[in-house]
Amino acid sequence: MTARRIQYCLAAVFFVLGGWALLAPANVIALTFLPAFRGGAALPFAVACFGAQACIAGLFAATARFTATTFLAYALALIPFFVFDLWFTLGDPVLTPLGGWADAAGNIAMMALCLAGYRQLGPGFAGGE
Repeated sequence: MTARRIQYCLAAVFFVLGGWALLAPANVIALTFLPAFRGGAALPFAVACFGAQACIAGLFAATARFTATTFLAYALALIPFFVFDLWFTLGDPVLTPLGGWADAAGNIAMMALCLAGYRQLGPGFAGGE
């Protein structure tokens, strides 16, 4: 798979999960937040804002020119998101198991894509930088 296709796949994760949050925040809240955290008039707004931000990130992922360094930096930047998923699913639960594991699955997919992009373009590999 080319680095460009990897970028499109990375963007797709953002567009799917972010688009879901942007277009159906009530559904996201119902499926991914524990009942004690589903209240508040601002929550649908916050979830939709999160979705909009994710869609913007997807746009950048789809249209920017990634280098090996970009893929590596993106992969490293994902590490705190795994901590977030574990903490707010198991440590101090806010997310339902579906919510925590769906987010983790998206992060795992993005990490794998970033590492594949780095392997494709990185020093000592076929693409070079």
